[in-house]
Amino acid sequence: MCSKLNRVNPVAPRKTELSQNLQQLSEKARSTTEFIQRLKGMSDRIGDNCAEFEDVVIQQCDELINALEARKLQLIEYVRQDRDSKIKALKEQVSACTSKLQHTTAVMQFCIEALKENDSSAFLQVGTMLINRVANEDMVWYQDHNLACPRVSPYCDLTLDQKPVARAVEQLNFIQMKPPSAPIIIPEECSAENNSVTVAWQPPPTSYVEGYVLELDDGNGGEFREVYCGKETICTVDGLHFNSTYNARVKAFNGTGEGDYSELIGLQTAEVAWFTFDPCLSGSELRFSEDNFSVSACEGYEHRVALGSVGFSRGVHYWEFTIDRYCTDTDPSFGIARIDVAKDQMLGKDEKGWGMYIDRQRSWFVHANLHAQRCEGGIQQGSTVGVLLDLNRHQVSFYVNDEPHGPIAFHNLYGVFYPAVSVNRGVTVTLHTALDLPSDIDDS
Repeated sequence: MCSKLNRVNPVAPRKTELSQNLQQLSEKARSTTEFIQRLKGMSDRIGDNCAEFEDVVIQQCDELINALEARKLQLIEYVRQDRDSKIKALKEQVSACTSKLQHTTAVMQFCIEALKENDSSAFLQVGTMLINRVANEDMVWYQDHNLACPRVSPYCDLTLDQKPVARAVEQLNFIQMKPPSAPIIIPEECSAENNSVTVAWQPPPTSYVEGYVLELDDGNGGEFREVYCGKETICTVDGLHFNSTYNARVKAFNGTGEGDYSELIGLQTAEVAWFTFDPCLSGSELRFSEDNFSVSACEGYEHRVALGSVGFSRGVHYWEFTIDRYCTDTDPSFGIARIDVAKDQMLGKDEKGWGMYIDRQRSWFVHANLHAQRCEGGIQQGSTVGVLLDLNRHQVSFYVNDEPHGPIAFHNLYGVFYPAVSVNRGVTVTLHTALDLPSDIDDS
C-alpha cells in the first residue's frame, strides 16, 4: 500500500509542460497573425502614399517648368531689348552719316558751280578758299567715327549658358530624406529661474536633423518669436519678464525643410525679482562686495552710478538699499535708469536717470537735472531706502525706513529700466531684492 502511494505519475508534468509550450506558441501565432494584418494594411498605405507622392513630384516638376518658362520669357525680352538698342544705334549712325553726306554734297555742288564761272577775277576771289575747304573735308573725312565702321555688330553678341541648368536637370533625383518630425519636449529637464527659462527636448525619432528652432511667446499669450537656432537640444533664455508664463515650442529642420512644432510647454518666471549690482554695467571707481550686493565709492566726491543686473519693462517691482556707511555730508541718489545712463555724475542729472537724492535732513526728486518735490526727512547710517517701480501704472515712488517718502515721484515711464544708485565718498549701500511689495500697495 505504501509503495503505491509513493509512485509518481509521469504523465501529468509532461501534459503541463506541453500545455505551457502550446500557450507560448499560440501567443506567437497570434502576434504573427496581427503582424501579417499590419503588413497587409501597409500595402494599402504604400499605394496611397505613393499616389500622394506622385502628385507632389508632378507639382514640383510643374513648378520647375513654370520657372523655366518664366525665365525663358525674361531672356527673350533681354534679346529683344538688345535688338532694339542696336537698331536705335544704327538709326542714329545712319542719321549722322546722312547729315554728313548732305553737307559734303552741298560743298561739292558749290564747287562745281564755281568751276563754271567764266569771270577769272571772281573765281580767284573764292578759289583759294574752296581749295582749302575741299582739302580739309577730304583730310578729316575718316576722322568721323560714324563714317569709319558700324557702331554695332549685326550679330547677337550673347550666348545662352544652359549647361548648369542641364546638369541640374540631369541630377534631379530623390534623396532618402524628409522634413523631420516634431521634437519631443522633456518636461522634467525644463525649468524657470528668476527671469530666465530653460527648455530641453529630444530629437525626433527616425529623422535626420540639421538643427532646431526654439520659439517663445511674449509671456502674455502673444505671438511667438524665434529665440534660438542651432544644433543643441537644450537652451536657456535670459532677460525675460518676471511673474510671466512663457509658452515654448521647438521644431527641427534639415535640407528638405522644417518639421512640425513640438507640443507647447508653459514655464513661469519668478514672481519677485532677485538681482545684484552689475559691475560691467556700472561706472568706474566703484568697489563692489564679492557677491555684488554692496557698493561703495572711492575717495572722490564725484558721483558714480551703479546699475542692477536686470532690467524691467513690465510688472511691479520693489527693492531696498541699506545705508551701511554714511560718514560725510554727501547725498546719494536712488532710483532707476536706462542702461546707457551717464555713469560719472549723480543719478538724475541726465535724461536717462530718475532718482531721489537725499541727505540727513531732506530729499528731492531729480530727472534731466530738474529738481522737484522737496521732502523733509533724511537718512543716516542704518537707514533703508526702498524703490517701488510700478510699470503697470508706469510710475515710481520711494520709501524711507519702510514709510512712503513724498508723493509718486515720476510718471509716464515706458521702456526698460534698471535699478540704480549713485554714491560718492563716504557712502556704502547694500542692495536687498526678491522682496514682497509694501503692505500699502495694490499690485492688481
